[in-house]
Amino acid sequence: CRHLPQAIPAPPSADRVAKEPRTIADQMAEPANKKARTTDLAALHGFKYQKPKMIAEIGCNHKGELEIAKELLTLCKQAGATVGKFQKRTPKELLTPEQYNAPHPNPENSYGATYGEHREFLELSVEDHKVLQDHCKSIGLEYSCSVWDTTSAKEIVSLNPTLIKVGSPSNQHWELQKVLRDEYTGEVHISTGMTTKEEIEKIVTFWEQGKGDAKNRVVLYNCTSGYPVPFEDVCLLDIRILQQKYAHRVKAIGFSGHHLGIAIDVAAYALGAEWVERHFTKDRTWKGTDHAASLEPAGLSKLMRDLAATHTALSYKAEDILDLEKAQRAKLKWGQYNKDILDKANK
Repeated sequence: CRHLPQAIPAPPSADRVAKEPRTIADQMAEPANKKARTTDLAALHGFKYQKPKMIAEIGCNHKGELEIAKELLTLCKQAGATVGKFQKRTPKELLTPEQYNAPHPNPENSYGATYGEHREFLELSVEDHKVLQDHCKSIGLEYSCSVWDTTSAKEIVSLNPTLIKVGSPSNQHWELQKVLRDEYTGEVHISTGMTTKEEIEKIVTFWEQGKGDAKNRVVLYNCTSGYPVPFEDVCLLDIRILQQKYAHRVKAIGFSGHHLGIAIDVAAYALGAEWVERHFTKDRTWKGTDHAASLEPAGLSKLMRDLAATHTALSYKAEDILDLEKAQRAKLKWGQYNKDILDKANK
């Protein structure tokens, strides 16, 4: 059960039974916050937590070097990631001539004289991506890639990975998504940073049409587009909005984070994000704009440890008093360890 069900009415309490029948006016007078708590509780009981899945977004943190890209795959696998992901662009198709020929907005991070040359330098060929996909298979890691334009979409589709990502900048690029919808049968993960509620609805509707099969193919990610994102702009509770509106229409809900640290990702998982995506690098001091918002191997390892612990902890008590509590109850709880004394005193 992936979706959050409607609230299940609780059995009436004794005092409520005494007041039956309740009028419509009585029901309407019930405090709104009480209704919300009842709905939330029913939703929580209906939600089934899946084992957390992690995408290590390497992106262009390989600095344009295939061997570094392979090393980063190995490192993220060792840290516990489910998927190692890159990015694919066709700069002259994606950028306007003005953008292509303009200087990089952060010259100290540029690998070329213009922004276009910078992007070209960081691009790996589709043949390189096949090498990376083969390396993933050899180490037991899923390969994936974000695609930014139609040509890149067709190139990555030719590799037929298990999943392909559409980043926030591209989620209104319908020609690109039509390639993924109609010429590819795997999962498509879509981020919703810098995207309006109306645009999110357009995305889901598009994937419900034709060969879309959104319920079995689309994973929708809560995201704020920034590098890095301050905590007050992460807006984790938007995960609940995505669940309420789309959990019954898409395969799963995820979270793509660009914040610092690892606490936020655990909270996102606890709120119901089945997939978590974090940028990943070997060294956060390397040249490039994404490294500052990336996790290094030690950070990713700690995050995977904490996600696994949280997954284990997200359960309900099987009985009121657990086995490990029984000895403590007998020793510490008033009315238990001194029961005989109290009984005598009350006679």
